[in-house]
Amino acid sequence: MTDTWLLRIGILVVGVLLFVAIWYFGTRPRSPQGRRVPAKGAPAPREERMEPTLGAQLERELGEGADAAGEDAVQAEMELLDGAVGGTAGATVSQYGQRVSDEFDRIVTLYIAARAGNVLRGPDIVVAAEKAGLTYGHLNVFHRLVSGHPERGPVFSVANIRKPGSFEMDGIQSMETPAIAFFLTLPAPVPALEAWDAMLPTAERMADLLDGVLLDEQRNALGRQRIAHLREEMRTYDREHEVQITRSPTW
Repeated sequence: MTDTWLLRIGILVVGVLLFVAIWYFGTRPRSPQGRRVPAKGAPAPREERMEPTLGAQLERELGEGADAAGEDAVQAEMELLDGAVGGTAGATVSQYGQRVSDEFDRIVTLYIAARAGNVLRGPDIVVAAEKAGLTYGHLNVFHRLVSGHPERGPVFSVANIRKPGSFEMDGIQSMETPAIAFFLTLPAPVPALEAWDAMLPTAERMADLLDGVLLDEQRNALGRQRIAHLREEMRTYDREHEVQITRSPTW
């Protein structure tokens, strides 16, 4: 009888101790798991190094234009193109590709960027531009002109995204750049849709020749959906401005 009574008391004591242990560990603040806690006086852990993205690289090259919005963005793009005249003071500058008017409603922009770890080189750009039918001219950049009517100004232009934006032939052999930019200013000397239908294949051709990546104005890869959307925007622009699309062979 005494042994049975002692056994019951022992079970009761073990039960109470188990309950107290469960309560204690259940209410105690938990230390973070899976994280290293630096020892006292130890240097703070180094942040993981992030490689710059292509978009960030282009934004650095474009400067304030990358953060501008609306009309400010358009003006920034125009200033980049106009800035190509830098370094040509006192030199003979070709008038081929000079804009007839500084008035414009919109700019459509495309980029050809070098693939990761590469650059676009000056001599390759010149060869690709010639093969794509572009003319080196005003502001020391490349232009697509209306066949037989260069006085109408550029259909679109191609500039270096590195300031001042020009392709100086004196140093073209050593020139390197992460990207080049195509600018189509509206109104153009031809209907907007015709200008777009000229600029897109030219950009695609040069991207192929330069082994570059074709990007839209947001520096994203130019896909079919965006191409269709831009083409529809050009069609709408012509309709709103009552521009007749002739489909004549202007190139």
